[in-house]
Amino acid sequence: MKRLMMDELIQWRNKENRKPLILQGVRQCGKTYLLKEFGERFYEDVAYYKFDTDKQIAQVFEKNLYPHRIMEDLSLQREKTIRPGKTLVIFDEAQACYAALTSLKYFQEEAPEYHVIAAGSLLGVAKPQPPYSFPVGKVDMLTLFPMSFKEFLIANGREMLVRRMDEGGDYSGFSAMLKEYLERYYIIGGMPEAVRDWVENKDIERVDEILARILDGYEADVSKHAPRGDFPKISAIWNSIPKQLAKENQKFIFSQVKSSWRAKDLEDALWWLARAGMVYKLELVKTPLMPLKAYADATHFKLFACDVGLMRKLAGVAPAVIMDNTGNYTSFKGSMTENYAFCELKNIYGSIYYWRSDNSAEVDFLVQDEADVVPVEVKSSKAKSAQSLSQYCKKYKPGKSLLTSLEQKSGTLPLYALWTIKNWLKDKGGKTEGDWLT
Repeated sequence: MKRLMMDELIQWRNKENRKPLILQGVRQCGKTYLLKEFGERFYEDVAYYKFDTDKQIAQVFEKNLYPHRIMEDLSLQREKTIRPGKTLVIFDEAQACYAALTSLKYFQEEAPEYHVIAAGSLLGVAKPQPPYSFPVGKVDMLTLFPMSFKEFLIANGREMLVRRMDEGGDYSGFSAMLKEYLERYYIIGGMPEAVRDWVENKDIERVDEILARILDGYEADVSKHAPRGDFPKISAIWNSIPKQLAKENQKFIFSQVKSSWRAKDLEDALWWLARAGMVYKLELVKTPLMPLKAYADATHFKLFACDVGLMRKLAGVAPAVIMDNTGNYTSFKGSMTENYAFCELKNIYGSIYYWRSDNSAEVDFLVQDEADVVPVEVKSSKAKSAQSLSQYCKKYKPGKSLLTSLEQKSGTLPLYALWTIKNWLKDKGGKTEGDWLT
């Protein structure tokens, strides 16, 4: 399946000042598949090493960290020479070997001619112990997310439609189809194994089984790799996300994880979840000035799951509930839609925030788009009103703003086209007068 990050990997390959690359990403988001495909398509050879299952590889790094000696020994081990610029070297699950992580520093300094990529689902929580250290400043970094809705459409054979949408063409005649695909995406999500199985078999029960296995794998990772005392707390935070998002005020409240726990009890556990890529924090900004990061309140935040399909499965929402769109689902549909929109925007902008006034008006997201702070209001179905966005626009008079819903009408961007936000803001800019009421 096509992953859009392939273009970024090609750019990395062609850089004159290329450094070893670290590819991060949550478990099962497709890192290994992507890197192997990249190597097979753009190199003559791929040397692949997986550190969590083949403990013998780590012995190569125990002697010393001289990069030329390491490549000679790895070549001998595979009975095939690793050639600079011709062989892509992949260190998978590199967090299982701190020496291999540290060696990237010396590859950058002494052997930049080798093309080396280290990948791992838990690199964010790796804490190398002396004499080893993380190669800060000596590596390029990329983060792979689960498949976006755009990638989901491409996987389902809609690449021509995606191209038309990317180019700003008219897609109004396909709105019903796109809504149906978005509904499926809420059910399946963007985990590549689940998407691939759906494309090949169209069996939602099989998809549910795959998502259940992925969630079980996350729990197993936590129990195996997290500090022993933090496991119950990490598990409790993770499983509380649907309940936290279902509240009218979605601010994460530590005591709702467990009544006896407070922030100081759960901070380390929350850090672990975020660094492992399983959850994303959305921090409050009350003063929407640039840079938004400087005005963010780290103590006031919401938590979202890394994938909308996993969020659905974690919440126990049956696929039939979403497909039937029953009244019982109406309330939680807003939470699902926000989780979807958050993941789409994070994939595009990286850091995003939300705004809340003292009198409870709240704009779902704030993004920095070039020189603008753009407020984004999300509606799960039709946009009957957008009072919070209107209030924000009247107060701050932003140059650009966005209302997104399932409707396709003038001045708004449909949820199923949210990935085109940058082009949309450039071409249309959104309303600026602050009157979003319909």
